[in-house]
Amino acid sequence: MALTSQITPYNEQWPSMFLAEKRLIADVFGSDLIEIHHVGSTAVVGLWAKPEIDLLVEVREQTNQVERDQSMVSLGYVRGSNLSHGHHFYRKDVDGVRTHKVHVCLTGHWQIERMIGFRDLLIDNAKVRQEYQRLKLHLEASNRDGIAEYLAKKAPFIDDLMGPRPE
Repeated sequence: MALTSQITPYNEQWPSMFLAEKRLIADVFGSDLIEIHHVGSTAVVGLWAKPEIDLLVEVREQTNQVERDQSMVSLGYVRGSNLSHGHHFYRKDVDGVRTHKVHVCLTGHWQIERMIGFRDLLIDNAKVRQEYQRLKLHLEASNRDGIAEYLAKKAPFIDDLMGPRPE
């Protein structure tokens, strides 16, 4: 089963694609918005990645959810399941291919530090970056059950580096 998109070599357009999407979605979060961060593999220069721009939106509160969801839908997003309490998820697909993922986390949520910390580790440590790239390419080549399998099999690598997820 295919992943949401195929892993490709680093694309120098990814940072500008992030900035364009950041400008597009910022108003949706209004006065609740603290910051929008570029996270995930597309935020790491030189790293092969699924060409899906990951945005981490840090907010003060999760307010006006119905209105916020409608605004995101008008921008081409679909609301996914909450990934945990205080961590909402949206995805955007174009012609059946995932292009963007938006993680909306309450300030102080453990995923904020984890996502930014992992991104920064990959930027700063070439050895870890290469190991992670090899792992992702191996998991893509051996994948049989889609994105859930891929995410589950790369989670131990991230957990070993960043510590376990809080219970």
